[in-house]
Amino acid sequence: MAEVTTERISKVSTNGREIEAAGELVRKFAALKREIAKVIVGQEAVIDELMIALLARGHCLLVGVPGLAKTLLIRTLADVLHLSFSRIQFTPDLMPTDITGTEILEQNVSTGGKEFRFLRGPVFANIILADEINRTPPKTQAALLEAMQEHRVTAANTTYTLAEPFFVLATQNPIEQEGTYPLPEAQLDRFMFNLWLDYPSEQEEMQIVRTTTSEYAASLEKVMNAKEICDFQDLVRTVPAADNVISYAVRLVAKTRPKRGTTPDYISKYVSYGAGPRASQYLVLGAKVRAVLDGRYTPSIEDIRALAVPVLRHRIITNFNAEAEGLSSVEMVERLVRE
Repeated sequence: MAEVTTERISKVSTNGREIEAAGELVRKFAALKREIAKVIVGQEAVIDELMIALLARGHCLLVGVPGLAKTLLIRTLADVLHLSFSRIQFTPDLMPTDITGTEILEQNVSTGGKEFRFLRGPVFANIILADEINRTPPKTQAALLEAMQEHRVTAANTTYTLAEPFFVLATQNPIEQEGTYPLPEAQLDRFMFNLWLDYPSEQEEMQIVRTTTSEYAASLEKVMNAKEICDFQDLVRTVPAADNVISYAVRLVAKTRPKRGTTPDYISKYVSYGAGPRASQYLVLGAKVRAVLDGRYTPSIEDIRALAVPVLRHRIITNFNAEAEGLSSVEMVERLVRE
C-alpha cells in the first residue's frame, strides 16, 4: 500500500479527531510492516490482509504447503502487536474442553471443602493459532464457533467473555488430505478471509536461507497494544461508505447465488450454493480498513474488487460440473469481478 500522510486523509474527512487517529494508524501500520520484515521475507499481501481482518474484527484461514512460515508469521504478528498468543495443535484426539477449558474439583484451603473451579483453556488469548484445524473432528472444530462469533465461551452454564481484541488464525495443509475432516460451511463462513500462501521467489528464498542458516536474530519492537487496536477497530467502523460502493458489494455477492434473476448462466451451471450476507458485510468492512490503511477516509469500488477473492473463495460451493471441467471457485469470482 502507498505511503501516505495525514493531509491526504484530511481531504475527505471533517472530524479532526478521526483524521488524527487515521493518520496514526497509517504510521503504526508502516512501522508494523518494517518490524515483521525483520523476520518474514516477502508475503506483503498476506500481511496486509491479516491486518485488514484484525482491524475489521474478522478471522483468517491460511492455506499453504508446509514450510512457508505460517506459524512464524502469526507469532511475529502477536509479538509486534504486544498481544497474548496461544497455539493449538489440532489432532484427531483433541477434545472441545482442550480448547475452551474444563472444570476441575479442588479443595478449598480455607474451608476444607471441595469445589469446582474453571480452568481456562488456550482459547483465552488475544491471538489464537489453530494449527491444521482440519485434522480434528467437527465436534472439536465447533468448539471455536461461539468464541469466533460471540467472543465468549460457555462452560457449565457460565459464560466467560474473551479479552479484546480476539483474532483466530487457522491453518490448513492443501496437500495431504488423509485423516482430515473438511470444515463445515457454517465454520468456513466465520472466517473473513481465506488466504493462500504461495512459494517465495528465488531472491526471497535466497534471503530466507541466508538469514535462517546464520546467527541472525531479529530484535522486534512493540508497535501497538491491545487498547490501541480496539480503538482502531472502532475507528474503521466510523468510516463512511458511499451507497454505490455498498451496492456494488451486495450485487457482486448476489451474483454468486445460482438460479436467481440476475445470476450469470455460468454461475447457475457450476455453483451449488453462493455466498451469504456475511460476505457483503466483510467486503464493505474490509474495504473501509483497506482505504484507511492506504490513507483514504472512504472506500472505493476498487477496494471491494481487491478483496473479492479472499472473501468469496471459501463461500462459493462449486458442483460436479465445475469439478469435471477443472473450474475452481476462485475462477468464478475472478470472472464475476472482470465482468
